[in-house]
Amino acid sequence: MDYQDIIYEEKNNTAYITINRPEKYNAFRGITCDELIHAFQKAGWDNQIASIVLSGAGEKAFCTGGDQSAHEGQYDGRGTIGLPVEELHSIIRDVPKPVIAKVRGFAIGGGNVLATICDMTIAGESAKFGQVGPKMGSVDPGFGTAYLAHVVGEKKAREIWYMCRRYSAQEALDMGLANAVVPDDQLDAEVDSWCAEIAERSPTAIAIAKRSFNASTENIRGIASLGLQALKLYYDSDESREGVNALNEKRKPEFRKYVK
Repeated sequence: MDYQDIIYEEKNNTAYITINRPEKYNAFRGITCDELIHAFQKAGWDNQIASIVLSGAGEKAFCTGGDQSAHEGQYDGRGTIGLPVEELHSIIRDVPKPVIAKVRGFAIGGGNVLATICDMTIAGESAKFGQVGPKMGSVDPGFGTAYLAHVVGEKKAREIWYMCRRYSAQEALDMGLANAVVPDDQLDAEVDSWCAEIAERSPTAIAIAKRSFNASTENIRGIASLGLQALKLYYDSDESREGVNALNEKRKPEFRKYVK
């Protein structure tokens, strides 16, 4: 596959997958998701690959979720909600290799969900984490909510989603959303160091460990499948569309006028 939206590289037993849409703050569209899924499948079952690093191009963002500008705010028409995000979330969990999120800049919305799902997250000091769903007429009714609660605790997860605030790299570390925080100019070296350590470990033992960790939260996959079907119906509502309309019109959304 010739990649258009991502960069794929391999070195020192590590696969580096980079979302390459810096002009869109590395927001993903359908093509991006398709290419990410293909890259994870390629690296995930390559016996020479010990770990996978997911990052975003440039200095401004890791990923800011779905590209609202694609097709005038509508997604590409694939997957349950118009993007194959369910398949992308699943492949990150299913590959028998540790997946490390390398976060510079914004990890917001669907980007925050990706960082949450990755096995580990290493952030530069510039990193900003958070959700925007209820501000935009959206939500992640699966791993982005239920699994987040396992990572940071119920109270904090509810705060993240209900309040839509932004959290610094240090705050992410303190709540358990990140494993380490380093100065931005040391981030690449720090991630490479972690990957070098993983390459020295037993790949079969790590694969078993990952399956075991996933088993305790595997029910969330079913929650996500059901939730995304409900989300599809919500996206067809005027209340949900108000989020994108307000963004395009540069005003505050008025969701409550659509509640009967």
